Amino acid sequence: MATKKSNTIKLKFDSARNLAPAPESKSAAKIDPQYELFINGKFEKPSGKKYFASINPATEEKLSMIAEANDADVNKAVKAARAAYENVWKKMPGAERAKYIYRIARMIQERAREFAIIETLDGGKPIRESRDFDVPTAANHFFYYAGWADKLEYAFPNRHTSPLGVAGQIIPWNFPLLMAAWKIAPALACGNTVVIKPAENTSLTALKLAEIIQEADLPAGVVNIITGAGATGAAIVNHPDVNKIAFTGSTEVGKIIQRAIAGTNKKATLELGGKAANIIFDDAPIDQAVEGVINGIFFNQGHVCCAGSRLYVQESVFKEVVRKLKDRLESLIVGDPMDKNTDIGAINSKEQLNIINNYIKIGQQEGAEMYQSSASLPKRGFYCRPTIFTNVAQSNRIAQEEIFGPVLAIQSFRTDDEVIEKANNTPYGLSAGVWTDKGSKIFNMTTKLRAGVVWANTFNKFDPTSPFGGYKESGYGREGGVHGLAAYVNIV
Repeated sequence: MATKKSNTIKLKFDSARNLAPAPESKSAAKIDPQYELFINGKFEKPSGKKYFASINPATEEKLSMIAEANDADVNKAVKAARAAYENVWKKMPGAERAKYIYRIARMIQERAREFAIIETLDGGKPIRESRDFDVPTAANHFFYYAGWADKLEYAFPNRHTSPLGVAGQIIPWNFPLLMAAWKIAPALACGNTVVIKPAENTSLTALKLAEIIQEADLPAGVVNIITGAGATGAAIVNHPDVNKIAFTGSTEVGKIIQRAIAGTNKKATLELGGKAANIIFDDAPIDQAVEGVINGIFFNQGHVCCAGSRLYVQESVFKEVVRKLKDRLESLIVGDPMDKNTDIGAINSKEQLNIINNYIKIGQQEGAEMYQSSASLPKRGFYCRPTIFTNVAQSNRIAQEEIFGPVLAIQSFRTDDEVIEKANNTPYGLSAGVWTDKGSKIFNMTTKLRAGVVWANTFNKFDPTSPFGGYKESGYGREGGVHGLAAYVNIV
Protein backbone atom coordinates (compact mmCIF):
# COMPACT_ATOMS: atom_id res chain seq x y z
CA MET A 1 0.00 0.00 0.00
CA ALA A 2 2.84 2.42 0.84
CA THR A 3 4.38 1.90 -2.61
CA LYS A 4 1.07 2.49 -4.34
CA LYS A 5 0.50 5.67 -2.35
CA SER A 6 3.99 7.04 -3.06
CA ASN A 7 3.58 6.28 -6.76
CA THR A 8 0.27 8.16 -6.78
CA ILE A 9 1.91 11.16 -5.12
CA LYS A 10 4.79 11.08 -7.60
CA LEU A 11 2.40 11.00 -10.55
CA LYS A 12 0.51 13.96 -9.13
CA PHE A 13 3.71 15.96 -8.68
CA ASP A 14 5.05 15.05 -12.12
CA SER A 15 1.73 16.23 -13.56
CA ALA A 16 2.02 19.55 -11.70
CA ARG A 17 5.51 20.10 -13.07
CA ASN A 18 4.35 19.41 -16.63
CA LEU A 19 1.92 22.30 -16.71
CA ALA A 20 1.82 24.22 -19.97
CA PRO A 21 4.03 27.34 -19.79
CA ALA A 22 2.21 30.51 -18.76
CA PRO A 23 4.80 33.24 -19.28
CA GLU A 24 4.10 36.85 -18.43
CA SER A 25 4.63 39.07 -21.46
CA LYS A 26 7.57 41.47 -21.27
CA SER A 27 5.84 43.93 -23.59
CA ALA A 28 4.40 46.00 -20.74
CA ALA A 29 7.87 46.87 -19.45
CA LYS A 30 10.27 49.32 -21.06
CA ILE A 31 13.91 48.93 -20.07
CA ASP A 32 16.31 51.48 -21.53
CA PRO A 33 19.75 50.28 -22.69
CA GLN A 34 21.40 52.73 -20.26
CA TYR A 35 20.39 54.53 -17.06
CA GLU A 36 21.92 57.63 -15.52
CA LEU A 37 21.94 59.01 -11.97
CA PHE A 38 18.82 60.83 -10.73
CA ILE A 39 20.04 64.01 -9.05
CA ASN A 40 18.13 67.24 -8.37
CA GLY A 41 15.12 66.14 -10.39
CA LYS A 42 17.09 65.22 -13.53
CA PHE A 43 18.92 62.22 -14.94
CA GLU A 44 22.64 63.02 -15.13
CA LYS A 45 25.64 61.12 -16.45
CA PRO A 46 28.12 59.98 -13.79
CA SER A 47 31.13 62.26 -13.46
CA GLY A 48 33.46 59.25 -13.62
CA LYS A 49 31.78 58.05 -16.84
CA LYS A 50 31.63 54.50 -15.47
CA TYR A 51 28.76 52.04 -15.94
CA PHE A 52 28.09 48.46 -14.90
CA ALA A 53 25.78 45.81 -16.31
CA SER A 54 22.49 44.72 -14.78
CA ILE A 55 22.05 40.98 -15.43
CA ASN A 56 18.91 38.87 -15.61
CA PRO A 57 19.80 36.01 -13.19
CA ALA A 58 17.33 33.66 -14.86
CA THR A 59 19.00 33.87 -18.27
CA GLU A 60 22.39 35.54 -17.60
CA GLU A 61 21.49 38.13 -20.26
CA LYS A 62 22.35 41.81 -19.90
CA LEU A 63 19.30 43.97 -19.26
CA SER A 64 20.87 47.43 -19.15
CA MET A 65 23.95 49.45 -18.26
CA ILE A 66 23.74 51.35 -14.96
CA ALA A 67 25.66 54.50 -14.01
CA GLU A 68 28.22 54.18 -11.23
CA ALA A 69 28.30 57.15 -8.86
CA ASN A 70 31.59 58.28 -7.34
CA ASP A 71 32.29 60.64 -4.43
CA ALA A 72 31.68 63.72 -6.58
CA ASP A 73 28.27 62.42 -7.64
CA VAL A 74 27.34 61.60 -4.04
CA ASN A 75 28.37 65.10 -3.00
CA LYS A 76 26.24 66.61 -5.76
CA ALA A 77 23.24 64.52 -4.68
CA VAL A 78 23.64 65.48 -1.00
CA LYS A 79 23.95 69.17 -1.92
CA ALA A 80 20.75 68.91 -3.97
CA ALA A 81 18.98 67.19 -1.08
CA ARG A 82 20.20 69.84 1.40
CA ALA A 83 19.05 72.72 -0.81
CA ALA A 84 15.65 71.10 -1.33
CA TYR A 85 15.33 70.52 2.41
CA GLU A 86 16.22 74.05 3.47
CA ASN A 87 14.38 75.91 0.72
CA VAL A 88 11.29 73.82 0.01
CA TRP A 89 10.49 70.57 1.77
CA LYS A 90 10.83 71.35 5.47
CA LYS A 91 8.81 74.55 4.95
CA MET A 92 5.99 72.80 3.09
CA PRO A 93 2.85 72.05 5.14
CA GLY A 94 2.35 68.37 5.89
CA ALA A 95 -0.90 68.28 3.92
CA GLU A 96 0.97 69.43 0.81
CA ARG A 97 3.74 66.88 1.30
CA ALA A 98 1.03 64.24 1.62
CA LYS A 99 -0.32 65.08 -1.83
CA TYR A 100 3.02 64.33 -3.45
CA ILE A 101 3.47 61.07 -1.54
CA TYR A 102 -0.08 59.99 -2.39
CA ARG A 103 0.52 60.83 -6.05
CA ILE A 104 3.60 58.59 -6.11
CA ALA A 105 1.53 55.74 -4.63
CA ARG A 106 -1.17 56.09 -7.28
CA MET A 107 1.39 56.17 -10.09
CA ILE A 108 3.00 52.98 -8.80
CA GLN A 109 -0.42 51.36 -8.92
CA GLU A 110 -0.98 52.58 -12.47
CA ARG A 111 2.34 51.08 -13.59
CA ALA A 112 2.13 48.02 -11.36
CA ARG A 113 2.41 45.46 -14.14
CA GLU A 114 5.52 47.14 -15.56
CA PHE A 115 7.16 47.29 -12.14
CA ALA A 116 6.37 43.64 -11.43
CA ILE A 117 7.89 42.49 -14.73
CA ILE A 118 11.07 44.52 -14.25
CA GLU A 119 11.42 43.37 -10.64
CA THR A 120 11.29 39.76 -11.79
CA LEU A 121 13.63 40.23 -14.75
CA ASP A 122 16.18 42.08 -12.64
CA GLY A 123 15.96 40.08 -9.42
CA GLY A 124 14.92 36.56 -10.39
CA LYS A 125 11.92 36.26 -8.07
CA PRO A 126 8.73 34.63 -9.42
CA ILE A 127 6.37 37.01 -11.19
CA ARG A 128 3.61 35.97 -8.77
CA GLU A 129 5.60 37.35 -5.85
CA SER A 130 6.50 40.59 -7.63
CA ARG A 131 2.93 41.06 -8.84
CA ASP A 132 1.02 40.04 -5.72
CA PHE A 133 3.33 41.23 -2.94
CA ASP A 134 6.27 43.49 -3.81
CA VAL A 135 4.56 46.11 -5.96
CA PRO A 136 1.22 46.40 -4.08
CA THR A 137 3.00 46.57 -0.72
CA ALA A 138 5.36 49.26 -2.03
CA ALA A 139 2.37 51.37 -3.11
CA ASN A 140 0.71 50.74 0.25
CA HIS A 141 3.71 52.16 2.12
CA PHE A 142 3.43 55.42 0.20
CA PHE A 143 -0.33 55.50 0.82
CA TYR A 144 0.12 54.84 4.52
CA TYR A 145 2.76 57.48 5.15
CA ALA A 146 0.95 60.03 3.01
CA GLY A 147 -1.75 59.79 5.66
CA TRP A 148 0.71 60.59 8.45
CA ALA A 149 2.38 63.63 6.84
CA ASP A 150 -0.06 66.15 8.37
CA LYS A 151 -0.74 64.19 11.58
CA LEU A 152 2.64 63.96 13.29
CA GLU A 153 1.25 65.65 16.38
CA TYR A 154 -1.04 62.63 16.80
CA ALA A 155 1.84 60.20 16.31
CA PHE A 156 3.76 61.95 19.11
CA PRO A 157 1.14 63.56 21.38
CA ASN A 158 2.27 66.42 23.63
CA ARG A 159 5.69 66.39 21.94
CA HIS A 160 7.28 68.69 19.38
CA THR A 161 8.81 67.09 16.27
CA SER A 162 11.10 68.41 13.57
CA PRO A 163 12.67 66.65 10.57
CA LEU A 164 16.27 65.48 10.73
CA GLY A 165 17.42 66.88 7.38
CA VAL A 166 19.05 64.73 4.71
CA ALA A 167 18.56 60.96 4.97
CA GLY A 168 21.11 58.67 3.33
CA GLN A 169 19.50 55.33 2.54
CA ILE A 170 21.02 52.08 1.27
CA ILE A 171 18.82 49.15 0.27
CA PRO A 172 19.43 45.47 -0.61
CA TRP A 173 18.72 43.37 -3.68
CA ASN A 174 16.00 41.09 -2.30
CA PHE A 175 13.10 43.60 -2.33
CA PRO A 176 14.36 46.53 -4.43
CA LEU A 177 11.14 48.50 -4.96
CA LEU A 178 9.59 47.62 -1.61
CA MET A 179 12.72 48.57 0.33
CA ALA A 180 12.87 51.88 -1.53
CA ALA A 181 9.25 52.62 -0.58
CA TRP A 182 9.87 51.35 2.95
CA LYS A 183 12.56 54.00 3.42
CA ILE A 184 11.57 56.92 1.21
CA ALA A 185 7.90 57.22 2.27
CA PRO A 186 8.38 57.84 6.04
CA ALA A 187 11.36 60.12 5.40
CA LEU A 188 9.30 62.35 3.11
CA ALA A 189 6.26 62.29 5.38
CA CYS A 190 8.38 63.67 8.23
CA GLY A 191 9.83 66.47 6.10
CA ASN A 192 13.26 65.03 5.25
CA THR A 193 14.93 64.82 1.87
CA VAL A 194 16.61 61.66 0.57
CA VAL A 195 19.69 60.31 -1.15
CA ILE A 196 19.12 56.61 -1.75
CA LYS A 197 21.31 53.92 -3.28
CA PRO A 198 19.78 50.63 -4.50
CA ALA A 199 21.84 47.44 -4.66
CA GLU A 200 24.05 47.25 -7.75
CA ASN A 201 22.43 43.91 -8.68
CA THR A 202 18.90 45.31 -8.75
CA SER A 203 18.82 49.00 -9.62
CA LEU A 204 16.15 49.04 -12.32
CA THR A 205 12.93 49.44 -10.33
CA ALA A 206 14.52 52.19 -8.20
CA LEU A 207 15.39 54.04 -11.41
CA LYS A 208 11.86 53.45 -12.68
CA LEU A 209 10.67 54.94 -9.39
CA ALA A 210 12.82 57.97 -10.23
CA GLU A 211 10.79 58.34 -13.43
CA ILE A 212 7.60 58.38 -11.36
CA ILE A 213 9.08 60.92 -8.92
CA GLN A 214 9.93 63.13 -11.89
CA GLU A 215 6.47 62.74 -13.43
CA ALA A 216 4.83 63.45 -10.05
CA ASP A 217 6.53 66.90 -10.06
CA LEU A 218 8.13 66.28 -6.69
CA PRO A 219 10.32 69.35 -6.04
CA ALA A 220 13.82 68.87 -7.45
CA GLY A 221 16.29 67.41 -4.98
CA VAL A 222 13.76 66.01 -2.51
CA VAL A 223 14.58 62.46 -3.64
CA ASN A 224 17.88 61.64 -5.32
CA ILE A 225 18.53 58.09 -6.55
CA ILE A 226 22.15 57.22 -7.23
CA THR A 227 23.49 53.85 -8.26
CA GLY A 228 26.75 52.07 -7.57
CA ALA A 229 28.39 49.45 -5.37
CA GLY A 230 30.00 49.47 -1.94
CA ALA A 231 32.14 52.56 -2.50
CA THR A 232 29.07 54.61 -3.39
CA GLY A 233 27.29 53.47 -0.24
CA ALA A 234 30.35 54.28 1.86
CA ALA A 235 30.45 57.79 0.40
CA ILE A 236 26.85 58.33 1.50
CA VAL A 237 27.54 57.00 5.01
CA ASN A 238 30.64 59.15 5.45
CA HIS A 239 29.28 62.37 3.96
CA PRO A 240 29.35 65.07 6.66
CA ASP A 241 26.08 66.68 5.53
CA VAL A 242 23.96 63.52 5.89
CA ASN A 243 21.91 63.49 9.10
CA LYS A 244 20.48 59.99 9.09
CA ILE A 245 21.58 56.60 7.73
CA ALA A 246 18.99 53.91 7.00
CA PHE A 247 20.52 50.62 5.92
CA THR A 248 19.10 47.21 5.14
CA GLY A 249 21.65 44.52 4.38
CA SER A 250 24.24 42.24 5.91
CA THR A 251 25.32 42.31 9.54
CA GLU A 252 28.94 42.65 8.43
CA VAL A 253 28.25 45.89 6.53
CA GLY A 254 25.99 47.09 9.35
CA LYS A 255 28.92 46.86 11.77
CA ILE A 256 31.10 48.86 9.36
CA ILE A 257 28.41 51.57 9.24
CA GLN A 258 28.18 51.64 13.03
CA ARG A 259 31.91 52.21 13.29
CA ALA A 260 31.83 54.87 10.56
CA ILE A 261 29.16 57.01 12.24
CA ALA A 262 30.41 56.54 15.81
CA GLY A 263 31.19 59.94 17.32
CA THR A 264 29.00 61.81 14.83
CA ASN A 265 25.51 63.18 15.30
CA LYS A 266 24.06 60.91 12.64
CA LYS A 267 21.03 58.85 13.56
CA ALA A 268 20.76 55.33 12.18
CA THR A 269 18.37 52.45 11.69
CA LEU A 270 19.94 49.14 10.71
CA GLU A 271 17.93 46.12 9.56
CA LEU A 272 20.50 43.37 9.23
CA GLY A 273 20.79 39.59 8.91
CA GLY A 274 18.57 36.94 10.40
CA LYS A 275 18.25 33.24 11.13
CA ALA A 276 14.57 32.99 11.96
CA ALA A 277 13.19 30.09 13.97
CA ASN A 278 9.88 28.57 12.87
CA ILE A 279 8.44 26.45 15.71
CA ILE A 280 5.78 23.77 15.23
CA PHE A 281 4.10 22.31 18.34
CA ASP A 282 2.27 18.99 18.29
CA ASP A 283 -1.12 20.69 18.65
CA ALA A 284 -0.59 22.88 15.57
CA PRO A 285 -2.62 22.56 12.36
CA ILE A 286 0.09 20.52 10.65
CA ASP A 287 -0.87 21.05 7.00
CA GLN A 288 -1.20 24.79 7.57
CA ALA A 289 2.13 24.85 9.37
CA VAL A 290 3.90 22.96 6.58
CA GLU A 291 2.56 25.43 4.03
CA GLY A 292 3.70 28.27 6.27
CA VAL A 293 7.20 26.79 6.37
CA ILE A 294 7.26 26.49 2.58
CA ASN A 295 6.11 30.10 2.26
CA GLY A 296 8.61 31.26 4.86
CA ILE A 297 11.75 29.88 3.21
CA PHE A 298 11.18 28.52 -0.30
CA PHE A 299 8.71 30.72 -2.18
CA ASN A 300 11.13 33.64 -1.81
CA GLN A 301 14.23 31.53 -2.62
CA GLY A 302 15.28 32.22 0.98
CA HIS A 303 16.16 35.77 -0.11
CA VAL A 304 14.60 37.35 2.97
CA CYS A 305 16.41 38.40 6.14
CA CYS A 306 13.43 37.09 8.11
CA ALA A 307 13.20 33.80 6.18
CA GLY A 308 12.31 30.89 8.45
CA SER A 309 15.54 29.04 7.78
CA ARG A 310 15.51 27.11 11.09
CA LEU A 311 12.61 24.77 11.80
CA TYR A 312 11.95 23.29 15.24
CA VAL A 313 9.32 20.53 15.35
CA GLN A 314 7.99 18.91 18.51
CA GLU A 315 9.20 15.34 18.74
CA SER A 316 5.80 13.61 18.55
CA VAL A 317 4.99 15.11 15.13
CA PHE A 318 8.55 15.37 13.78
CA LYS A 319 8.35 12.45 11.33
CA GLU A 320 4.95 13.55 10.03
CA VAL A 321 6.09 17.13 9.42
CA VAL A 322 9.32 16.06 7.69
CA ARG A 323 7.43 13.63 5.47
CA LYS A 324 4.92 16.28 4.45
CA LEU A 325 7.68 18.81 3.82
CA LYS A 326 9.47 16.36 1.51
CA ASP A 327 6.22 15.66 -0.35
CA ARG A 328 5.57 19.40 -0.68
CA LEU A 329 9.09 20.04 -1.98
CA GLU A 330 8.42 17.58 -4.79
CA SER A 331 5.43 19.66 -5.91
CA LEU A 332 7.36 22.93 -6.18
CA ILE A 333 8.13 24.16 -9.68
CA VAL A 334 11.62 25.60 -10.08
CA GLY A 335 12.29 27.54 -13.24
CA ASP A 336 11.59 30.63 -15.32
CA PRO A 337 10.53 33.40 -12.89
CA MET A 338 8.40 34.98 -15.62
CA ASP A 339 6.21 31.87 -15.79
CA LYS A 340 3.11 32.22 -13.59
CA ASN A 341 3.37 28.53 -12.66
CA THR A 342 6.83 28.93 -11.15
CA ASP A 343 7.14 28.64 -7.37
CA ILE A 344 10.90 29.16 -7.05
CA GLY A 345 12.76 31.44 -9.42
CA ALA A 346 16.42 32.24 -9.89
CA ILE A 347 19.04 33.05 -7.28
CA ASN A 348 19.91 36.74 -7.61
CA SER A 349 23.53 36.33 -8.69
CA LYS A 350 26.21 33.77 -9.42
CA GLU A 351 28.09 34.93 -6.31
CA GLN A 352 25.08 34.29 -4.08
CA LEU A 353 24.47 30.88 -5.68
CA ASN A 354 28.08 29.94 -4.91
CA ILE A 355 27.57 30.95 -1.26
CA ILE A 356 24.43 28.81 -1.02
CA ASN A 357 26.07 25.79 -2.64
CA ASN A 358 29.03 26.14 -0.30
CA TYR A 359 26.70 26.03 2.72
CA ILE A 360 24.98 22.94 1.31
CA LYS A 361 28.40 21.24 1.15
CA ILE A 362 29.15 22.40 4.70
CA GLY A 363 25.86 20.88 5.91
CA GLN A 364 26.78 17.52 4.41
CA GLN A 365 30.33 17.69 5.81
CA GLU A 366 28.91 18.42 9.27
CA GLY A 367 26.96 15.17 9.12
CA ALA A 368 23.46 16.50 8.50
CA GLU A 369 21.14 14.46 6.28
CA MET A 370 20.23 16.32 3.08
CA TYR A 371 17.08 16.04 1.00
CA GLN A 372 16.68 18.04 -2.22
CA SER A 373 13.77 18.40 -4.57
CA SER A 374 14.11 16.31 -7.73
CA ALA A 375 13.04 19.27 -9.88
CA SER A 376 15.06 19.72 -13.05
CA LEU A 377 16.86 23.05 -13.33
CA PRO A 378 17.11 25.29 -16.40
CA LYS A 379 20.40 25.00 -18.27
CA ARG A 380 21.07 28.74 -18.10
CA GLY A 381 20.72 31.02 -15.12
CA PHE A 382 21.40 30.73 -11.40
CA TYR A 383 19.15 28.13 -9.81
CA CYS A 384 19.15 26.04 -6.66
CA ARG A 385 16.87 23.15 -5.74
CA PRO A 386 14.97 23.63 -2.47
CA THR A 387 16.94 21.79 0.21
CA ILE A 388 16.20 20.54 3.71
CA PHE A 389 18.58 19.15 6.31
CA THR A 390 17.65 16.84 9.17
CA ASN A 391 19.90 15.36 11.86
CA VAL A 392 21.14 18.91 12.45
CA ALA A 393 23.06 19.86 15.60
CA GLN A 394 22.50 23.21 17.26
CA SER A 395 26.18 24.03 16.75
CA ASN A 396 26.18 23.27 13.01
CA ARG A 397 26.97 26.25 10.81
CA ILE A 398 23.82 25.69 8.74
CA ALA A 399 21.85 26.20 11.99
CA GLN A 400 23.80 29.27 13.10
CA GLU A 401 24.77 31.29 10.04
CA GLU A 402 22.62 33.17 7.54
CA ILE A 403 22.60 31.35 4.19
CA PHE A 404 20.17 33.57 2.27
CA GLY A 405 18.96 30.77 0.07
CA PRO A 406 16.34 27.97 -0.13
CA VAL A 407 17.98 25.84 2.57
CA LEU A 408 16.12 24.72 5.71
CA ALA A 409 17.73 23.20 8.83
CA ILE A 410 15.30 21.07 10.87
CA GLN A 411 15.64 20.02 14.52
CA SER A 412 13.29 18.43 17.03
CA PHE A 413 12.41 19.50 20.57
CA ARG A 414 10.41 18.19 23.53
CA THR A 415 9.54 21.09 25.84
CA ASP A 416 8.74 24.79 25.58
CA ASP A 417 11.85 25.74 27.53
CA GLU A 418 14.07 23.64 25.28
CA VAL A 419 12.85 25.22 22.06
CA ILE A 420 13.03 28.74 23.50
CA GLU A 421 16.66 28.16 24.45
CA LYS A 422 17.46 26.73 21.02
CA ALA A 423 15.61 29.44 19.12
CA ASN A 424 17.39 32.22 21.02
CA ASN A 425 20.80 30.58 20.67
CA THR A 426 22.03 32.48 17.60
CA PRO A 427 23.63 35.89 17.14
CA TYR A 428 20.48 37.05 15.33
CA GLY A 429 17.05 38.15 16.48
CA LEU A 430 15.01 39.45 13.57
CA SER A 431 11.91 37.25 13.43
CA ALA A 432 10.32 33.97 14.49
CA GLY A 433 7.16 31.95 13.97
CA VAL A 434 5.02 29.87 16.33
CA TRP A 435 2.48 27.25 15.25
CA THR A 436 0.10 26.04 17.96
CA ASP A 437 -3.60 25.77 18.75
CA LYS A 438 -3.19 27.35 22.20
CA GLY A 439 -3.25 31.10 22.63
CA SER A 440 -1.56 30.86 26.03
CA LYS A 441 1.38 29.06 24.43
CA ILE A 442 1.66 31.77 21.79
CA PHE A 443 1.83 34.51 24.44
CA ASN A 444 4.38 32.52 26.43
CA MET A 445 6.60 32.15 23.38
CA THR A 446 6.30 35.75 22.21
CA THR A 447 7.40 37.08 25.59
CA LYS A 448 10.51 34.87 25.62
CA LEU A 449 11.69 34.72 22.02
CA ARG A 450 14.33 37.37 21.35
CA ALA A 451 13.03 38.44 17.96
CA GLY A 452 11.72 41.72 16.68
CA VAL A 453 8.70 40.10 15.03
CA VAL A 454 6.98 36.87 16.09
CA TRP A 455 4.26 35.53 13.80
CA ALA A 456 1.60 33.20 15.17
CA ASN A 457 0.14 30.52 12.87
CA THR A 458 1.44 32.42 9.83
CA PHE A 459 4.79 33.61 8.51
CA ASN A 460 6.19 36.49 6.46
CA LYS A 461 3.10 38.66 6.82
CA PHE A 462 3.83 42.35 6.35
CA ASP A 463 1.75 45.47 6.63
CA PRO A 464 2.75 49.16 6.42
CA THR A 465 1.05 49.79 9.76
CA SER A 466 3.24 47.28 11.63
CA PRO A 467 6.80 47.99 12.82
CA PHE A 468 9.63 45.73 11.75
CA GLY A 469 13.17 45.37 13.09
CA GLY A 470 15.46 43.16 15.11
CA TYR A 471 17.56 42.53 18.18
CA LYS A 472 21.22 41.59 18.62
CA GLU A 473 23.09 41.27 15.32
CA SER A 474 19.85 41.75 13.37
CA GLY A 475 20.16 45.49 13.92
CA TYR A 476 18.30 48.18 15.81
CA GLY A 477 15.52 50.66 15.21
CA ARG A 478 12.13 50.00 13.68
CA GLU A 479 10.70 50.66 10.23
CA GLY A 480 7.00 50.63 9.41
CA GLY A 481 4.00 51.84 11.37
CA VAL A 482 4.10 54.79 13.74
CA HIS A 483 7.45 53.50 15.00
CA GLY A 484 8.87 54.13 11.53
CA LEU A 485 8.14 57.86 11.88
CA ALA A 486 10.24 58.18 15.04
CA ALA A 487 13.38 57.27 13.09
CA TYR A 488 13.01 60.39 10.94
CA VAL A 489 12.22 63.13 13.46
CA ASN A 490 13.79 64.96 16.36
CA ILE A 491 11.43 64.70 19.32
CA VAL A 492 11.45 67.17 22.23
